[in-house]
Amino acid sequence: QVQLVESGGGSVQAGGSLRLSCAVSIYTNNMACMGWFRQAPGKEREGVAFISSDGSTSYADSVKGRFAISEDNAKNTLYLQMNSLKPEDTGMYYCAATSFVPYCRVSYWSPLRTYSWGQGTQVTVSS
Repeated sequence: QVQLVESGGGSVQAGGSLRLSCAVSIYTNNMACMGWFRQAPGKEREGVAFISSDGSTSYADSVKGRFAISEDNAKNTLYLQMNSLKPEDTGMYYCAATSFVPYCRVSYWSPLRTYSWGQGTQVTVSS
């Protein structure tokens, strides 16, 4: 059953912005940790930005200061605002949810600990 559905990906010039959205189902809205991963061709899936049930956030060093994760509980939607995009940000972005990590931090959430994945949305940043 699909529990997370992403949207908002696309192609932009370097320096541009995109906002990704993730619709959260009733089956995943009780997860302790929500966030975004990305995967470039030939590379492993990596954590980008996470938000815990108490609202605290965690970011990969490569995106800190440029990306912002947020959630709207009334709309059951998770967001990733991406500014000052670089070609290195190109990849498939996945919404994810889990309660199987001790802390909702990038250094603790391995992809193997994920309870539910979205289908992914492509982000392409050109020079």
